[in-house]
Amino acid sequence: MTAKHSGDIFRGLGGKLKKYREEAEMTQSQVAKFAGIHVNYYARMERGEENPTLEILHKLKKVLKIKSDLV
Repeated sequence: MTAKHSGDIFRGLGGKLKKYREEAEMTQSQVAKFAGIHVNYYARMERGEENPTLEILHKLKKVLKIKSDLV
């Protein structure tokens, strides 16, 4: 996988996170707090700058009440 391809995946994930967060009418700070992560880390995920672990993705899925696959 190329670095560009990885960046596309992370940006796509970030866009999905932002969409679900907005649908849940939550702030980045609220999502981060309930997921037990730092707000800056969460914000970087939404911008596609972070590669979250599966554990973090599962926490976010629970907080945002995502029923389908996140990735």
